[in-house]
Amino acid sequence: MAITMTEAARAHVARQLVSRGKGIGIRVGVRTAGCSGMAYVLEFVDSAEPDDQVFETGDVKLLVDPKSLAYLDGTELDFVKEGLNEGFAFKNPNVKNECGCGESFHV
Repeated sequence: MAITMTEAARAHVARQLVSRGKGIGIRVGVRTAGCSGMAYVLEFVDSAEPDDQVFETGDVKLLVDPKSLAYLDGTELDFVKEGLNEGFAFKNPNVKNECGCGESFHV
């Protein structure tokens, strides 16, 4: 099982960690929410939890808890800019449906 990130996502996370002045990477997870059932959760982390799966992309670590990894296996995390908007985009092969607003998904 694995999750990856693009160079754009790695560079964005690395810049954010520098501006924070601390941290080892970003935790990616899922939680029950939204109209389709699940939503992605992102947070910067300073240390890994004992049961975290850690995936490294250069100098940045992606940390995922075991329960979330089942829903995220094969996902690529990207950082995209479209006009004035920018943010993370998930390319998750496990997604069956997404809500119209793009905030939640179903596997």
